[in-house]
Amino acid sequence: MTLNTISYRSTILNKVTFVFGIHNHQPVGNFDFVFEDAYQRAYLPFLEVLEAHPKIRLAQHYSGILFEWILRHHPDYINRLRQLVERQQVEMMTGAYYEAILMTIPDRDQKGQILKLTKTIEQHTGYKAQGLWLAERVWEPHLPKPLREAGIIYTIVDDSHFKYAGLKENQLTGYYVTEEQGVPLNIFPISERLRYTIPFGEPEETLEYIQKVANLGENRIAIFADDGEKFGVWPTTYEHVFKRGWLDRFFQMLEENSDWIAMRHFSEVIAEIPPVGQVYLPTASYREMMEWALPAESNQELEDFQQKLKQLDLWEKYSIYVRGGFWRNFLVKYPESNQMHKKMLYVSNKVWKAAKRLPPEQNQKALDHLWAGQCNCPYWHGVFGGLYLPHLRHAIYQNLIQAETIVEKLISDKNNFIRTSVFDLTGNGKNDILIETSCFNLYFEPHNGAQLFEWDYKPRAVNLLDTMTRRQEGYHRQLHRAVNVNSQAKNEKTASIHDLVLAKEDGLERYLNYDWYQRNALIDHFLANDAQLENFARCQYEEKGDFVNQPYAFKIHKKNTQHVLEFERLGRVWDNDKCISIGLRKKIVVNANSNLIEIHYEIQNQGNVTAKLNFGIEWNFGLLGGHSPDRYYEIPGIKLAENYLASTGEIPEVGTLWIKDHWLKLAVKLTFSPQATLWRFPIETVSLSEGGFERVYQNSTVLPHWQFILKPGEYKQFKINNQVIDL
Repeated sequence: MTLNTISYRSTILNKVTFVFGIHNHQPVGNFDFVFEDAYQRAYLPFLEVLEAHPKIRLAQHYSGILFEWILRHHPDYINRLRQLVERQQVEMMTGAYYEAILMTIPDRDQKGQILKLTKTIEQHTGYKAQGLWLAERVWEPHLPKPLREAGIIYTIVDDSHFKYAGLKENQLTGYYVTEEQGVPLNIFPISERLRYTIPFGEPEETLEYIQKVANLGENRIAIFADDGEKFGVWPTTYEHVFKRGWLDRFFQMLEENSDWIAMRHFSEVIAEIPPVGQVYLPTASYREMMEWALPAESNQELEDFQQKLKQLDLWEKYSIYVRGGFWRNFLVKYPESNQMHKKMLYVSNKVWKAAKRLPPEQNQKALDHLWAGQCNCPYWHGVFGGLYLPHLRHAIYQNLIQAETIVEKLISDKNNFIRTSVFDLTGNGKNDILIETSCFNLYFEPHNGAQLFEWDYKPRAVNLLDTMTRRQEGYHRQLHRAVNVNSQAKNEKTASIHDLVLAKEDGLERYLNYDWYQRNALIDHFLANDAQLENFARCQYEEKGDFVNQPYAFKIHKKNTQHVLEFERLGRVWDNDKCISIGLRKKIVVNANSNLIEIHYEIQNQGNVTAKLNFGIEWNFGLLGGHSPDRYYEIPGIKLAENYLASTGEIPEVGTLWIKDHWLKLAVKLTFSPQATLWRFPIETVSLSEGGFERVYQNSTVLPHWQFILKPGEYKQFKINNQVIDL
């Protein structure tokens, strides 16, 4: 299409500045083929089009994760990028090296990550970046001071941040200055309008918006910055942006209108144009992120309210007064995220405390693993997979365990250490218990059923309990109108990822099961005597006891290199119309430098009537790859028709269960005494990702259980030995 530039020029009263920023990132732990696909579909073709339009000037940010990958796999790309920098076509931006959301990590880690990326960029492109890409544009008012201390003079956030502070649309065509404790920082508002027209609207739509900005007065600035992946990786965008030439036409349009549109770098704007004024921004992220941070029910209510305002033609005028939640509440919405985050803080303290005692090379290695464990992507969930992607969570735990293992090996007096600590790890005001050895980390919640919620096997740097609980999401009600990805018309108008409703397979509604407790381990169940595997797997069963998530008393016994953790609860079990007092004691025995954990149970009838009980101990193992042939169950003497980790089945009289993972090179051996009836089934979630609704294997549930009768005063004992070995 040939653009009619004359018609635009005839109505332009002023020249206008257009600043354009691109953020490129792939998370720690993402598959290599995903990096390569994004490179071929977005990063490389974007660079090629940019090279063909030398008058186009923009800012680029690459997370350190992605920059490292490109250096290893496509070093010529970095050379070409350097040439664009040298001819002043590209301004580089820095950020947290591993794309951490800054306010979620300690100040010392913030500064360390920023300086590391700034140094890396300068080393390979010759540009010392002074602008910062704020991960997910999550802003909190204290940030100006630590950012300036890291050499930053400007950052970029959404215009919604400014609107929440009371500014109007026509006031957001320039940058502002904010401060913390007298330390200033320049801050640019990204136009939400441009985030949707680029690249989803025709180029003329963006030109019309820039024209309106120009006509507001002198020194006006149109501001755009967003993900580079929306130029080729997001659904249907590769065909739209490159095959059908959207980006080439857009750049051509800007060049043809260069007599009134001046493309400047953000740093040039600061040097040449005065700020609009001073501003203090509230805590915020982009609008969609704040909606995702809400609990599911609140999210749905907000969506309904937004629709009501639109129906009444009130949305455009009053939408800025309708805002969602607060990013940090992802840590409340998802306990798995909170546990991962608090472990990260614990490891950070451990690494920095040991810094002066470590050789510089080992200290930096520990820091790099720690910082990699701060990558934001698995700590939250929205329209992207995030927290629901097991391989991303796995990478976080892997790096955090590696960081603390480096420290422990270098500063521990001996390899057979054992430590038991009682403190509030998760930040909920209730004590947790942590047992640390050279082989394991074991994290317990006495207040929550005395459950084991993290079990780290240090030789392989893996959390064996990296699990995910099935929860209602606000978007689940949209599932009925999702279109199968494979049937989507290819010539359909390209839509924003925030608007698409796609599904990767039909019939996902039947997998919408919700758990009322968190899928950890050592979960104590009393089931109905006629309980069925199918109902239990769907979490649609009757719990007869009050032990699953209720508080237990505990004692810790320490004897040389053996620590014993003893939990006890006097609870109730309902048998038809009878409520029976049941005492439950579980004892965990851990030895230093041992790969074996002994677990002893004793159940006593403390009531005055006979109890017919069906007792089970739930385990959830997060070992990735539910259908992978190199990860499977094995029961000695029994040939399983289906042995993969996502299989379902019931096996009576099981004395030993192996869970083998040849990819992680480990095996978990569980022995039951007496023999148990064993249930196994997968936990699969239905969540949104860039490609639409998808079913994701999260972990495998294993439930050994026993039926028995206890007369008043009688007790029954069980023993489970857990052993982890290298393959």
